[in-house]
Amino acid sequence: MSLKKVLILLGGMLVFGAVLAACGGAQLSAPTSQPQPTAPAAAPTVESDAFTLTPDTPFLAEWLGSAHAAVDDLPFREWDDKDENPDGVPATCAKCHTSDGYRDFLGADGSEAGKVDSAVAASHSQGIQCVACHNDVSVAKNTVKFPSGVTIKAGSDSRCMDCHQGRESKVSVDAQIEKFGATNQPDAVVAPLKADDGKESFIGFNNVHYYAAAATLYGGMTHGGYEYDGKFYDSKNTHTEGYDSCVGCHDPHTLQVKVDQCAFCHENVAEIDDLKNIRMVSSAPDYDGDGNYQEGIYYEIEGLRKILLKQIQKYSTETAGAELKYDPDKYPYFSAADGKPYRNWTPRLLKAAYNYQVSLKDPGAFAHGGKYVIELLYDSIADLGGDTAKLARNDAGHFAGGTEPFRHWDLDSEGAPVYEVEAACAKCHSATGLPQFLQYGVNLPAESANGFMCSTCHNEKSWPQRYVVNSVTFPSGAVVSFGGKDADGNYVADDSNLCITCHQGRSSTSTVNKVLANKDLDTPDAKINFQNIHYFAAGATLFGADVQGAYMYDGKEYVGQNMHASPEGRMNKCQSCHDVHALEPKFEACQTCHDTTDPTTIRMSDIDYDGDGDVTEGVKGEIDTFEAALLKAMYAYAESHGGKLAYDANVYPYFSNAEGKPYKAWTPRLLKAAFNYHYVQKDPGAYVHNPKFVLQFLYDSIQDLGGDVSRFTRP
Repeated sequence: MSLKKVLILLGGMLVFGAVLAACGGAQLSAPTSQPQPTAPAAAPTVESDAFTLTPDTPFLAEWLGSAHAAVDDLPFREWDDKDENPDGVPATCAKCHTSDGYRDFLGADGSEAGKVDSAVAASHSQGIQCVACHNDVSVAKNTVKFPSGVTIKAGSDSRCMDCHQGRESKVSVDAQIEKFGATNQPDAVVAPLKADDGKESFIGFNNVHYYAAAATLYGGMTHGGYEYDGKFYDSKNTHTEGYDSCVGCHDPHTLQVKVDQCAFCHENVAEIDDLKNIRMVSSAPDYDGDGNYQEGIYYEIEGLRKILLKQIQKYSTETAGAELKYDPDKYPYFSAADGKPYRNWTPRLLKAAYNYQVSLKDPGAFAHGGKYVIELLYDSIADLGGDTAKLARNDAGHFAGGTEPFRHWDLDSEGAPVYEVEAACAKCHSATGLPQFLQYGVNLPAESANGFMCSTCHNEKSWPQRYVVNSVTFPSGAVVSFGGKDADGNYVADDSNLCITCHQGRSSTSTVNKVLANKDLDTPDAKINFQNIHYFAAGATLFGADVQGAYMYDGKEYVGQNMHASPEGRMNKCQSCHDVHALEPKFEACQTCHDTTDPTTIRMSDIDYDGDGDVTEGVKGEIDTFEAALLKAMYAYAESHGGKLAYDANVYPYFSNAEGKPYKAWTPRLLKAAFNYHYVQKDPGAYVHNPKFVLQFLYDSIQDLGGDVSRFTRP
């Protein structure tokens, strides 16, 4: 068997582990029994210098057909030439290419664990035998250390991952660049190091090695790819319960992917190649920019990889000064025009080339950690200066595992790995927090995740139905339902209630009042802290005065739920206006009543609220003027009551003083206005969700600060 075939079997079949985050396609019935491989009528006795297997050895037939038993192929015969390898399989290779070497690494032979002490005779390179994985030490093993230095708990999978983890990482790539003194010169060709004898050593390409499926599966947790500073990356691809591990997706003896079980959830899956066509409903973007939103994730990665290789070769010529060629089947993989190892590496080029190889040397990467690989490829293209205008890195918000809302809890304050979302945040920032809250009514810590899973909103016990939510309690204590109440006064369930269980904000008029109780309106008080509505409180905006999400001033009247296309109420619910998976607004639906698909141009009244004489601009334009006037009034008030105030919606603290530190001269009057100003910034769709309510509380905030509202009209 050729090396290529062996490698495809050995790596591509080892850790299928997870085809991304949300299952798509129709449910198929599970077979009542799983077909098992049939042992030959007269199984042979298998003997060698290293081992003996008799016909009654458990799973012998399955093992004999696997890549682990392909003892005549190159992964086990590479070191047979005694002239080149007089000691046999070197200690650096024996761990994964011999059973004796792995036992040595485990310490199962009585030696020190965690390292291979010596080379293994080539005659003993007889595949990965039963004794490699079935011994007292390996059976008890539940952790694995990756090349990055990160150790994780992986249960029985740790035996697979000891070898299928690659041999390099972001850490080793950075370390090599630092060794050559090139850390701060990303686009300069790395100069060779000179030894005392005058000999030069050149920086070389870091090869992740073959079939690093575990590194792809665990993503940003183990840093197997080159992760760019300042970026977030998906962590372990948990997929769905029971199918998020090596043995969950692969037969441990044949190594074959359990394709028949993939078909339980995925349509048109009958053989291994069919997995390449799988694309989840959570994968809405066109990652590679080819205009095809339906192709499988495998093909999206293929498209990005082609773009990256083209950009690598462009950069190598235009910036590094020498043409670079690539051959995946021939060493050196990256070569100069003359076929010799490439010498014009820059740090930037090394990082991108490393990620290219990572994406290619795990042929199952699309399943193991497709989103992680997409992030690596996208960032590499961008770092080399490539055009990413038509490309996509992140999924829609609910599934954007490589973004702050889902990665914030990966590390503790000292940088140690935690990967646990604290109780107060788990309901909306983990995959399991919402179902837990709906079932038990409490928030508990939850494992961090790569965004939501199917089971976050869909009740697995009554699949594919969504969880039934009759009513939702807001931070103010108000209880509402999109379904209203029935004749008996009971709340009626509605799918949109599921949305506003999270999209309700975390503060309200009552919580602000509680902080400001018994304080003088215009006296700065260092004990007052800014109250943050949190992000995307669309539900609070939609229900307006009914839930008091924004700060509502005493003695003023405010509108309640925005019924929009009443009395039918056709377009006043979350799912009416948003795609429930892609989350994008259904702009085309606006045309039902409005002569446009651009909601920013829509206005519902002829009243010139902002007094600028323009009664044709959309209501968003009216609100924008109110916002600008409020910010101006806040700055003026702060200047006369304790010092300069600055605001940045994208940097914490949002409100700061002249030194850039958290603002501490809050008065109750200023805090109320700032709460409302920030509220609008954090609900970018507020002008659609409930424009009159927004205009009302912005007007009142300006007026309360003493700002000029003479030309404004309050709805």
